[in-house]
Amino acid sequence: MGTVLWILVVAWVLLAIVGFAIEGLLWLAAVGIVLVIGTIVFGLIRRRAGHRAA
Repeated sequence: MGTVLWILVVAWVLLAIVGFAIEGLLWLAAVGIVLVIGTIVFGLIRRRAGHRAA
């Protein structure tokens, strides 16, 4: 599961970079940043839940 989260984080960061690079796609940068933060939070929550169960 951790690998999938890292792949998603990299994909979202790339979307954010493309959004900042192309001024007309600034909305894409905003979406990318929100998705990066959401994916990291989701990963942290899953990781902590896994430690409690063990």
